[in-house]
Amino acid sequence: MVVIENYTGFERVKHVGAMTLAAVLLGGNIVLSKVAADDGMTMRVMVAYRWIFATAFLGPIAIVVEWNKRPKLTWTVVVQAFLSGLLGGSLFSILFYTSVIMTSATFATAIYNLIPAMTFVIAVLLRFENLSFDKVSGKAKVMGTMICVGGAMLLTLYKGVEVHMWPIKINLLHHANEATAHKKLVGESGTFALGIVLAVTSCICYSLWIVLLAKVSKNYPCHYSSTALMSVMGSIQSVLFALCFDREVSQWRLGWDRRLFVVLYLGILGSGIVVILMTWCSQKRGPLFVSVFNPLILVFVALASSLVLDETLYLGSILGGFLIIMGLYVVLWGKGKDMKASRAIILSKGALQKNDLEAPNLDQGPSSTIK
Repeated sequence: MVVIENYTGFERVKHVGAMTLAAVLLGGNIVLSKVAADDGMTMRVMVAYRWIFATAFLGPIAIVVEWNKRPKLTWTVVVQAFLSGLLGGSLFSILFYTSVIMTSATFATAIYNLIPAMTFVIAVLLRFENLSFDKVSGKAKVMGTMICVGGAMLLTLYKGVEVHMWPIKINLLHHANEATAHKKLVGESGTFALGIVLAVTSCICYSLWIVLLAKVSKNYPCHYSSTALMSVMGSIQSVLFALCFDREVSQWRLGWDRRLFVVLYLGILGSGIVVILMTWCSQKRGPLFVSVFNPLILVFVALASSLVLDETLYLGSILGGFLIIMGLYVVLWGKGKDMKASRAIILSKGALQKNDLEAPNLDQGPSSTIK
């Protein structure tokens, strides 16, 4: 049985507001990661603290909300949670935030918008998604993916003139950070190229994680518990990885300073609250609705970075980001057409089954109607 919900204007406003808030919070993750690096905190330690605080926040919520709903925990679920914590948690975070330091917050966020197109390609290769090139929706998804790739290439290869947006700027960066150390080793151009590689690799990891989520949701259909379990795995992995490189106590010490503010923000607001908002909107309006708000992160980061991080905004970044956003919406439009077609098929099957149940029994023959 298919239930079709009718949303009022107020409910639509709530859903849009929730996803807008989630996009702003995610953008804050990216901007504050540079602030933490500027304060001397390595990305490895920052990621470790992020998942520790996310686990501390999500764990009690999962226990209370899904107390009697959780199925039995099997080794399959544990392995999938480990991979989720690796691909969507520790490894993705370390690669992505390091790329933010090596390139810029705006550039890394623009590359981040390639994730839906990368997910589509990986899903097709793994046969989780049908290409359907003979349909309009299939052509749209392929065309959108190509536009996204073109936008990423333009963003990488073309800089253009500087774009000045603010008459007054606030620079929150005052110290040397990890990018400075990398520039001394490989040079500025080499650092930027390495940052591009790390950004693309992090997107591939995240796309693999999205594909894996379908398996996780099927084997363990309790979202809060599975997310908390993923956070536990991500925190263990990131702590062990960080301890391999950062063993000095000073690197892990948190005082009443901006380091503590950043990791609390990343763990509670940038991870915990964002997961709750995205889960709620996904349940109410579907995953496609959630994906549509991805480009808002780029807009927020571009504005915030040019205002408070003293980052220079170039014409190439704006044009490349615009192409990536346009390609993203073409992919989402094609996916939306597929979902509407699938929904129409389900509704038609439901109507046929209903007609079959309500139809009179003709097997009794004409004699059954004669008195």
